[in-house]
Amino acid sequence: MTLNNTNPMAAIGQNIQRASRLLSGGKLVAIPTETVYGLAANALDALAVEQIFSVKNRPHFNPLIIHIGSSNELIKYVTEVPAAAQRLIEKFWPGPLTLLLPKKENVPDIVTASLPHVAVRVPDHPLTLKLLQMLEFPLAAPSANPFCYISPTRPEHVQQQIGEKIPYILDGGPCDKGVESTIVGFENNKPVVFRLGAITPEEIEEVAGEVKVHKQTGRSLLSPGMLPYHYSPRTPLYLTDRVEELLEKYGAAETGIITFHKTMDNLPQEHLAVLSPTANMSQAASNLYHSLHRLDGMNLKRIIAEKLPEKGLGKTINERLKKAAGRIVAES
Repeated sequence: MTLNNTNPMAAIGQNIQRASRLLSGGKLVAIPTETVYGLAANALDALAVEQIFSVKNRPHFNPLIIHIGSSNELIKYVTEVPAAAQRLIEKFWPGPLTLLLPKKENVPDIVTASLPHVAVRVPDHPLTLKLLQMLEFPLAAPSANPFCYISPTRPEHVQQQIGEKIPYILDGGPCDKGVESTIVGFENNKPVVFRLGAITPEEIEEVAGEVKVHKQTGRSLLSPGMLPYHYSPRTPLYLTDRVEELLEKYGAAETGIITFHKTMDNLPQEHLAVLSPTANMSQAASNLYHSLHRLDGMNLKRIIAEKLPEKGLGKTINERLKKAAGRIVAES
């Protein structure tokens, strides 16, 4: 993506003290996590949080996740923690698990879209954990990208997308997990997955008992990550299990291809992104957004993405690709 602006670009570095000073002064900082890079502000400062919505062009009806430095801080911001939630905390924090819990009044309504629950997690990244433990407040931090565009998993992704709008990017290298956290709420003390993510429903179920996966039926959003169209490249994307057939239909010259593990010789190799040559789901998830960014930057006419096996992390990756396809009808 080419930026046409005269504003200075964000500095990129590993200076946690600088990040702390900026955040304490009401500024925004992009922070690394194990999932994606977040656009962070003091979660208890409504004016600071408002900047997140402005920079991302994010609608205010879409709530945010707050990040804390340890599970001991959770009780500062929520009124209760169900027993099943406590078991999940002990297993998965720090890590890519977000819990949706009843909020205390000190959490501003702008963070939760005026809903009674707040989404909270402890990220598993050494730089950001150290930063959070230096601060006297939690960080609201959705993905550090324009609203509905591809999530950033490297500092250069942030720089390319919003680098002219923020002062600093804390460089934690490539994100390990590569897809967003799983969001879990509770109904009658039983876990409900509101967003598929890096931890699968099966893994949640092993710890907390029977799990329901929430199906979005209306326009209201009960948690972050519930919009039907999201994570989208600017290049039209098609999700299919008939990659070769669509490639023959459209031709290779202006087409990008994303496969799970298969190589293809009938197109320029720079047009091909193989998510995992060894068919490893975790590696595929880690490479997903970077592959979308790379192909989206090639000025192609279309990207064709192969559906992954509909199991485990494959469900999460397919869900992201389905949303990335946006309003294009997926061909199957």
